[in-house]
This record gives sequence, structure tokens and C-alpha cells, in this order.
Amino acid sequence: MAIIFHFSRMKNDHQKMFLKEFGMNLRQLRKEKGFTMEALADEVGLEYRQLGRIERGEVNTTIVTLLRISEVLKVDLNVLFIFTKTEKLN
Repeated sequence: MAIIFHFSRMKNDHQKMFLKEFGMNLRQLRKEKGFTMEALADEVGLEYRQLGRIERGEVNTTIVTLLRISEVLKVDLNVLFIFTKTEKLN
């Protein structure tokens, strides 16, 4: 049973790191495009606190929200996923 828990924890750690790196990339893109967190959230239709949680990698947001973010930032959706990904934990 401990092995299954250990494997599950490693998988969760990898996912958490992915979300954090995604969020850092989103923050960088937002700043490059000249948006404050509040302005982008308003344009997307999110509470700015929710956008902050996405940027900090605290939540796994929906693909529809990501589509709206990419449209407001005027970047292809795939650009949100171009960042240095962590290696999968073994």
C-alpha cells in the first residue's frame, strides 16, 4: 500500500510543478502584453484573485478559461503551453 501512495504522491508533485510553471509562463505573457492582473481578469471575465491562483499554480483551470485568456492576450492557445516543463518524477 505504501508503494501506491508513494507513486500517487510523485504524480501529484509533478502535476503541481507543471501548474506552477504554467502559471509563471502566463504571468510573463501577461506582463509582456502590458496587462495588469486586474485588467486581464476583467477582460477575461474572472475575479482577479482567481487569475492570481492560476498564475501561482494553485488551481487547475478549465480549457475554456485558457481559450478566453489566449484571445484577450492575442496569442495562440498553444503559446500558453510553451515553457520549460519539469521532467516527470520517477
